[in-house]
Amino acid sequence: MSRSEKGKGNSRSGGNAKPTSGGHASRHKHAESKHGPNRGGKNFPVKLAMWDFDQCDPKRCSGKKLERLGLIKSLRVGQKFQGIVVSPNGKGVVCPNDLQTVEENGAAVVECSWARLDEIPFNKIGGKHERLLPYLVAANQVNYGRPWRLNCVEALAACFAIVGRLDLATELLSHFSWGLGFLELNKELLETYQKCTDSESVKAAENAWLEKIEREAQERKKRSEDDDIWMTGNVNRGNAGEKSDTEDNNSDSEENPTDSEALHSSKPVTYDSLGNAIYGEEEEEEDEDEESDSDDAQDQFLNPSDKISNPELISDVRGRLNELSIE
Repeated sequence: MSRSEKGKGNSRSGGNAKPTSGGHASRHKHAESKHGPNRGGKNFPVKLAMWDFDQCDPKRCSGKKLERLGLIKSLRVGQKFQGIVVSPNGKGVVCPNDLQTVEENGAAVVECSWARLDEIPFNKIGGKHERLLPYLVAANQVNYGRPWRLNCVEALAACFAIVGRLDLATELLSHFSWGLGFLELNKELLETYQKCTDSESVKAAENAWLEKIEREAQERKKRSEDDDIWMTGNVNRGNAGEKSDTEDNNSDSEENPTDSEALHSSKPVTYDSLGNAIYGEEEEEEDEDEESDSDDAQDQFLNPSDKISNPELISDVRGRLNELSIE
């Protein structure tokens, strides 16, 4: 074999060939793995896809973890998807009637930040079957307990559960430590949606659930207000063993009547033409007392001998006066 033939052989076999164009072959290989066929198609029963806009923390991004596991493929902007697309741009909600589309063409999501939705070119992504998700509560570590704030894997799992493929939802969520908690947290809601048929019936069930939540919130608020009132005691009565100021005043007035009541309660009262009270008899009695007192005083001065009841004392006094008299 000639040296030139040898070189051609090495070139065909790729033995010592070096990449050209500044590593173009390496970049092409990465792009093919990123946007090519789903490498995890054999691992997961249905197709999974996402449009990744690199807005999330890679360490917390559920979509990127699914991609690392080989379960989902990333789509380019401008590339459409034939299956169910869970997107804020959807017109109807996911419903059990979407089961066939999911099983035949899979499901896709938009991997982005809730805070940066206005940056997403929704007109350049999506597909024929864009759907919203009905009311559900997030169980992920970032938005736990918040309604609507589902991440990528929760959105895909919700889609599978609503169409009746709870097995797919469980398998997908099992790759996350908190994942199965999403199904438990929304168990009653998901079962309610599974009993529906089309998008309209799911929407009606969602509205009924939201009304129920509102009623329960109002009832809790009312009970809380009632509990606060009872904690303060009976506002119409004082504390046990204590009397109000009004009761004290009333009891004092009953036990210790005022001077005017003490003076006038037993006296007959007459009224003049203007309605003024006149205690006439009392004044007359007082006048009579004064007159009798003055008469007694006059008697004392006019008849001092009346006060001397023993006549022997009078003769003794006269005898002593005679002895003292000067002849």
